[in-house]
Amino acid sequence: MCEIPIHYGDSAAEYRAAREGLAIHDRSHRARLFFLGRAPIAALQGVLSGRMPSAPTLSRGGLIEGRVEYSAVLTPKGRVIADLGAMWGPDPDEESLFLDVPAAAIEPLLAHLKRYVPPRLATLEDVTADSGLITVLGPKAPKTIAKIVLGSVSYAAEVEGLPEGEFLELGGIRVARTGDVDVPAWDLYVPAGRFEGVWDDLRERGASPMGSGAWETLRVEAGRPAYGQDMDESTILSETGLVDRAVDHTKGCYTGQEIIVRIRDRGHVNRSLRGLLFSEGPAPKTGTKLFLEDRVVGEVTSVVESPRRDGPIGLGYVHRDAADGGQVAVGSPEGPAAGIRGLGPGWTSA
Repeated sequence: MCEIPIHYGDSAAEYRAAREGLAIHDRSHRARLFFLGRAPIAALQGVLSGRMPSAPTLSRGGLIEGRVEYSAVLTPKGRVIADLGAMWGPDPDEESLFLDVPAAAIEPLLAHLKRYVPPRLATLEDVTADSGLITVLGPKAPKTIAKIVLGSVSYAAEVEGLPEGEFLELGGIRVARTGDVDVPAWDLYVPAGRFEGVWDDLRERGASPMGSGAWETLRVEAGRPAYGQDMDESTILSETGLVDRAVDHTKGCYTGQEIIVRIRDRGHVNRSLRGLLFSEGPAPKTGTKLFLEDRVVGEVTSVVESPRRDGPIGLGYVHRDAADGGQVAVGSPEGPAAGIRGLGPGWTSA
């Protein structure tokens, strides 16, 4: 597994490049799994909570078009074993599944798949070492991706217009729009043998390498939880705010469905992931308790220094008694105040 540096010399400059120009972030540390066999879609139908991928189609100029379906894998009690992107495999004419999985989730996910996926229907290959993942960020990304990956800047409009979750593919490189950060961004799934060349081509076009520090800031500004940081096997999916993205309510049975539907129909969970705007003092550490009067009502899970807010912001789980737009005390009942915000686009300015 590759180690991603916190920065390449200047986190602030990397953040500005993503906001104003062109940046690249190596996410090859995420795991990539490949399912093939007699019926991989049927084999994972009851394992994944989301919509099952369909075969890509051929578009103009030989481009392949398809979707990355965001999904979760849950315990019978609705707790999150993993969140992931599921897509059709490399051959449009052969049914197979390609999963993009957070590194922190891979061990519990593999143990779960071993129990629940029938080997007579699908076999699993770990293809992490055979491919890499580069995320290209910023307003200059569409033209750069169109030129380097798709061979012509004439495809820039198609790249820029991709909705989140849709992808284009040419020559074995898949370009998928992602909303994991608060700037326009695209994931490039690249064969291992071409990774270094694509990375170098992007650098020659002016892309600034970006470390994990600026990435985390943009992720929290987008209000997107990360597995291992903001959710894990102790978290019910409904607490994360991800049900609308991760669940296909029309697909039929999947593991954990009973709990998710019961919560949906009941209308609430006792706690939920919210945005936190810290008003004064040093940034709190993750794990810091949140108080409403003298009662613990939550806990901080992510904290970053946000240039957009000129101060610290974070994510955390807060009891439903603490309403959006209200405040909690940080660290103790007498601690500094933090504003509570519902997550969504632009949540830091709400």
